[in-house]
Amino acid sequence: VAERGAGQNRRFPGVIEAVDTSSLSFEVAGNTREILVDVGDRVKAGEVLASLDDTPFRLNVDAAEAEVSRARANLAEKKTDFDRQSTLFKKDWVSKAAFDQAKAAYDSADSQVDYATSKLNLAKRDLDKAVLRAPFDGVIADRQAEPFQEVARGQTIFEIYVEGAMQVALAVPETSIRFISLGTPATVTFPAESVPQQQGRISEVGTVASEANAFTVKVTLTDPPESLRPGMTAEAAMLLGGEENESNFLVPLSAIAPGEESGRGYVFVFDPSTSTVRKTAVVGGGGVRDNRVLIREGIAAGDIIAVAGVSFLRDGQKVKLMAQ
Repeated sequence: VAERGAGQNRRFPGVIEAVDTSSLSFEVAGNTREILVDVGDRVKAGEVLASLDDTPFRLNVDAAEAEVSRARANLAEKKTDFDRQSTLFKKDWVSKAAFDQAKAAYDSADSQVDYATSKLNLAKRDLDKAVLRAPFDGVIADRQAEPFQEVARGQTIFEIYVEGAMQVALAVPETSIRFISLGTPATVTFPAESVPQQQGRISEVGTVASEANAFTVKVTLTDPPESLRPGMTAEAAMLLGGEENESNFLVPLSAIAPGEESGRGYVFVFDPSTSTVRKTAVVGGGGVRDNRVLIREGIAAGDIIAVAGVSFLRDGQKVKLMAQ
């Protein structure tokens, strides 16, 4: 339940942004050897975007491999000594202390091999992380590094976004935020004449005010055109309730089960805590508009109501939501 049947038409300025964005950075520090893409480039998942000078990382791998070889050689030596001491101990030709000393040296050498192998794996991982790849198909929105530049671990190199999924970020004043609810439809217009008017719905409602006591609200666009780009300005118009018509909502006619009196009926409201439906009396008014009826009392913004199979439901019946 979100679409108002009556109220005040309000307009809010906003900015277009991509629904899915990511800041890309190297997981190791180094000197950038290559920057292969620029702002506006379309990239595929796994495509190499930039790389660091890998000489230090290769040297670390070589050093780690040498350390593993030395540790294994030492392990072989300690194992030979342990086997010899074990044989002599079984024949009572050496003391228990000598046997224990040989075993401790062998165990220590074995642990040293594990430690050296772990260091080698980390060195190989760092070498692999010297190449930055695209995590998904997308478009490069920003580039913040140049070739032969020293970059730190975690320093942002690129901003990337998924093309096609766009939303409008609005700043809604505190006087209006209580009338905003998830699913509320909005009509979005753009100053750019090349971008046609778009339809969308509220997908996020902020709970903490930011600058100027305004709350961030996101409107996801239903079918954004290819000409739409992040950062473009927009304006979203939506019908908001007021003190006198806060309960007025349009719902599908199929959601209404008839009551005994004219203008009264029932809907089945879903309770997510118990996965049951609750038979709820509603009061209508204003007639039917495009197979939707205006409900004046009984439901609130955010309620989930059944819109199919209503005649087969009963109060308290256990149900589960269909996948969106």
